[in-house]
Amino acid sequence: MRPVLSFLLILCSFISFAQLPDGFVYVKDVIPTIQTELRYCTDDNFVGEVIDGYIENKAILTKEAAVALKKVQAALAKQNLSVKIYDSYRPQRAVDHFVRWAKIVNDTLMKKQYYPRVEKKNLFKSGYIASKSRHSSGSTLDITIVNLDTGEELDMGSPYDFFGSESWVENKKLNTIQQKNRALLQKVMLSNGFRNYPKEWWHFTLRGEPYRNQYFDFLVE
Repeated sequence: MRPVLSFLLILCSFISFAQLPDGFVYVKDVIPTIQTELRYCTDDNFVGEVIDGYIENKAILTKEAAVALKKVQAALAKQNLSVKIYDSYRPQRAVDHFVRWAKIVNDTLMKKQYYPRVEKKNLFKSGYIASKSRHSSGSTLDITIVNLDTGEELDMGSPYDFFGSESWVENKKLNTIQQKNRALLQKVMLSNGFRNYPKEWWHFTLRGEPYRNQYFDFLVE
């Protein structure tokens, strides 16, 4: 055997390639045009640091959720719009990270940006933080809509992951454009098999999700 080939075979034996569990897919493989900005891969989030379990900006969903989202993307493409994913499958270790952070009440680095009118000690009671997340079951995602002409996100009236009534789906204190944009997002998602979460305009779960009440913990990579 040639020395170089022998070396490569030995090297490959030590390399561990990421492999998704059965039933999960990389969203880009199903929807090549999808946009992703996984905030928890960065420090631009309500904790203010990279979240445990997030290694790469790769959106992962169950096959069923990805197929349903493909229909959403096709509908939006007719208006020269695209889905942008902020979060999709979320490892349980990331949820545990949120729980640890929430219990440190004096760590309020990102309060002004993400929860200015909510006391950190009330994040559990208000339903913004929980010890289990539908995201960890693989069929829940956080999204917005992007205008492909400008590259800009549509104005939804509050930022992603903003904890407060401004982000509630039924928030009435919005201007006409913001109301229109939110209505478009809700309509296209609900008509393609997803249900919303009333306190977060960006949050949707596939109806009939395949792994309900199962919480996975493989890495996002």
